[in-house]
This record gives sequence, structure tokens and C-alpha cells, in this order.
Amino acid sequence: MTDDHVYDVVGIGIGPFNLGLAALLDSVDEEVDAVFLERDAEFQWHEGMLLDGTTLEVPFLADLVTLADPTSEYSYLNYVRETGRIYEFYFYETFQVPRREYNDYLRWVVDRLDTCRFNRNVADVRWDSEASCYVITAHHPEADERFEYRAENIAFGIGSQPSIPENLRGHPEDDVFHTARYRHNRERVLDADSVTVVGSGQSAAEVFQDLLQRQPGHDYRLDWLTRSDGFFPMEYSKLGLQHFTPEYEQYVYDLPQGVKDDLVPNQDLLYKGIDPETSGEIYDLLYRRSIGNRDPDVGLFAMTEVEAIADVGGAYALDCHQWQTEESFVHESEVVILGTGYERPIPDFLDPLEASIRWDEQGRFEVTADHRLEIDVAGDVFLQNAEVHTHGVGVPDLGLGCYRNTKFVNRLVGREAYPEDVDTVFQDFSVEQFAKHAPDTSRKSERELTHTPTQDD
Repeated sequence: MTDDHVYDVVGIGIGPFNLGLAALLDSVDEEVDAVFLERDAEFQWHEGMLLDGTTLEVPFLADLVTLADPTSEYSYLNYVRETGRIYEFYFYETFQVPRREYNDYLRWVVDRLDTCRFNRNVADVRWDSEASCYVITAHHPEADERFEYRAENIAFGIGSQPSIPENLRGHPEDDVFHTARYRHNRERVLDADSVTVVGSGQSAAEVFQDLLQRQPGHDYRLDWLTRSDGFFPMEYSKLGLQHFTPEYEQYVYDLPQGVKDDLVPNQDLLYKGIDPETSGEIYDLLYRRSIGNRDPDVGLFAMTEVEAIADVGGAYALDCHQWQTEESFVHESEVVILGTGYERPIPDFLDPLEASIRWDEQGRFEVTADHRLEIDVAGDVFLQNAEVHTHGVGVPDLGLGCYRNTKFVNRLVGREAYPEDVDTVFQDFSVEQFAKHAPDTSRKSERELTHTPTQDD
């Protein structure tokens, strides 16, 4: 099927960010021709980690639209109103909503939009210079169907994918697998004699907590290993969270790239730690299990790198190295669950545009301040969660996703359809900001910064 109509924008990938863009576009006065393509048959958000008791790490106000338009019909509050749950939510009195309900909310929005197309696996994106538009080719993943779409602009939102280090690959996925598959593999895990979770981020913690709760009924040995310094909490103080704001994002963008490359890996507790409530629940459960001098049959060991995994027949040998004391050991486990994070590879379907895309010295996208790909064609490519290296750790944040989408919508309609918020936090990040707000502060000139005072001065 060839769609000769030229859309204003075609979205590639339907996750929370592109879905938020679709919802905001649907509510503007101007008619914006948009269509959003997804390779899966239906919408599911991190289906393998939709565990009972898990919650979002952000308040419900960081839904698809509220931070741009609190009156939108696609808000979370309207979702609980329309589904008859608004009083239940009122008495729930919790800002962090269940992850399963957030997924249900997203599916509710999908059902109300007519711009979402599923079973569309994008295979090729090229620029038609004669028609001055992008041509997007997609295939049905299972049926022998081909689709072609044309667009003046693209919203690139394919999301991240589970990352397993190469030295830990090559084993049956029922026995050694990423946390993203946990709910699908859980019945197999519960039948094991021993289970080891690797990693100390929120996903690993939630898997460990779920297995810890189920352990008495299944009698397996449970261990938790991480190469991190410890099982530390994620930064969740109100002042710390101000790093997930437009001001901090702009501050990071203005830094030299080398400074950014050093900065982001050292901010892991802003986005890679454990939610304090999850950490507390794990500790409390371990404490109750140990009453009466009982052994909960659980091990937690930090500062330990899993360097390799070998099949030893009926179990897997983990080649471990405690990097602080420089000691190595072998740990055996029947099942290994890897909380080894996610990656955002550049998809092959962008190959036809490779010569037009501007790349940095490390082969990453060059990106504008307003989250557009630097590309030598007329059409925009709006980036959704592909620019951590230029804008910092706030890029994957759901609340900042809404802010980013306001910029995309405003650019598409040519006016400020939604407000682009400024001065949103009490904290300043740049000298210029601080000097602007503090009347007794002035910036030194370049000469003053480099001039060394002498006795004559």
C-alpha cells in the first residue's frame, strides 16, 4: 500500500513520547496531518516488568499532556474520570501511580486517537529531493504487506532496547535473560533451585523484591550481585529532582561535549539507583524473615563484576571479580536475571540518510537545542530519547518528554500552541542565570579571569 498523501509528520515508534506528541497534536486548533507507526501488533509499555506493586518513578502529573495542557482530554485525571475511578484515585492519595495502571492509561489514549498504526515495521527512510519530503517504507511483521508513507517531518521515537554485554550472551533465554523478560519467564524462575539477579538499578531491585516475596513458597536460593559500590537509593530529594527541568537541560546542552561525556556517567544515582521505598521494603522483608535467628537464604554482594557466564550442566557458573579487593570467585546459579540496562542503537532504516546526517566525533547524532537532528535536508527529524549525550540525564524523563513535545508541536504549527516554560526552578545552574537573579553578582571579564594580580595591582 502506498499512501501518496504527504503528512506534516510521521512518527516512527509509539511509546510514551511519540504517543504524547500524537495526543498534543490532536488537541491543537490547527489541523496537523500526522500518523504514527509501530511494529508491534498492539501497545504495551515494558510488558515484561508490569509487576504487581511497582509504580512509576514520576508523579502522575508527568503524564502525556498535563504539563503542557492540564485541560487536555488525554490527561491521566481525565482517564480516571472516564473510567469511573476518580474517587478511588482521590482516596488513593499517592502521586506515584501503579505501573500497570499507567500502561492501561496509555492504551486508553491509543484507543482514542485515530493516528496510530500498528504492525508497521519501518525498514527504510529516505529523502525525496524532488518531492521535498521523506519517504518511509514499512512492512507488516507477519503478513506479506508493504506500506509507504510520505512526510515533511519525522518524529523519531523507537525507544531503547535491552542491553546484555557480549560476554554474558549465548545462553538459553529461559535461563539467562534480561529483566525486560522477567514477567514472561517468571514461572520458569520459580521452579529453579537457585536464582541470581545481576545489577542494582530499579528494574533489578523490583525483580529481586518480587522473588524475595515469593521465595517461601518455592524454596530457591536467591542472590543479588552488582558491580556498583553498593545498593544505593536513587536521588529523589526535591532539590535533587531539579536536574530534570528545562533549565538544567539547557545548561547541559551548552557545556562542551567533552565535559558532557564526563558528566553523564557520573550522575548514575539520578537515574540508575533504587527507589528508596523499594529499598526499604526489601530491607523490611529481610528483617522479618530473619526473626528467631532464621536464615532467609539470600545473598547481597556489591562491588562485584560478572565477567563471564559458563554452562556447567544444570546450572551456570558466573565468573566474578570483586574489584575493590581484587579477588575473583565462581558463583553457580540455575537461573541468571540480568539487570544490565538499555541501549539506543542507531537503526538500519536510517542508512539512506547517513550522508545527510551530521555526526559527532564518536559517531553520535549532532542535535539542536530544541531536540532536532542536525541533518542537511529541509525536513525536521524530532528526536525522542536519542539525545542523552547532548541534553543530559533528563532526556528519558517522562515529564521532560512533555516539555520536548511542546517544542515540536509549536514548530509544526508555527506558533506557541503550548507554553514553553521558563524559570521553572528555584535553583540556578549557569553563572548567567545566577547573576541574573542575584543583584549583587556580576560576571568577570575574560581578562579578569586570566589576569594574575601582582603587587602593583
